[in-house]
Amino acid sequence: MTAADVRLDDSRVLGLIPARGGSKSIPLKNIAPIAGRPMIEYVIAAGKASRRLSMLACSTDHDAIAAVCRAAGVEVLWRPEELGQDDTPVADVMRHVLRTLAARDGAAPWAVALLQPTSPFLLGAQVDACIDRLAEIPDADSAQTITPVFHNAHAFNQRVVEEGRVRFRFLEERRQAYNKQRKPAHYLFGNLVVTRSAALLAGKDCFGDISAPVEIPRSHALDVDTAEDLDYASWLVAAGKVTLDRP
Repeated sequence: MTAADVRLDDSRVLGLIPARGGSKSIPLKNIAPIAGRPMIEYVIAAGKASRRLSMLACSTDHDAIAAVCRAAGVEVLWRPEELGQDDTPVADVMRHVLRTLAARDGAAPWAVALLQPTSPFLLGAQVDACIDRLAEIPDADSAQTITPVFHNAHAFNQRVVEEGRVRFRFLEERRQAYNKQRKPAHYLFGNLVVTRSAALLAGKDCFGDISAPVEIPRSHALDVDTAEDLDYASWLVAAGKVTLDRP
């Protein structure tokens, strides 16, 4: 099915959970436990708390992940082997899902909210804010959450090592903005991107060419990649340091 063959339904938005089984840093990372719950259940709760999502589905290639999703009432869309590789762009997975839904239902949702299990502190309200923001800006390909970069990680403070010696990567910029009050605001990716299906089907990546910002607190922007991240996430939940949607 080509892009021209896919009809889009302007009334529907898909919450898509991409969760392959072949993670290398932590085996089956997407269902690794955070405070006693499989990590994927946190974004499932956020998806269910959203008032703007029309449907919630998981794209996976692993039976154990599929079982957790089905137990939580989430539809599972099986992912082909070629889309489960380490270097598979997530936009390719999103396009596969859109074409699958269009072939099955006669139309695909007009937008896709990418609910990544490794962003467990996502909230349904943040999903809705991104969808609303994207709908407000007709020429935007996506809307994404962002969070202010902390001072020590600001681009002007970044170093490179060359021939065993350290130097500032942006020396002239740092000379002009030598303290945090003088530095321009920079941001990190937050926890969510919502993309127009038309942009994906036109071959763009999940951010597209124009992306609208929705700022969120840093505490909700945790990206889980290592065992230490899992431990930290579990501590944040146990200590009540983050607000979460109920499962």
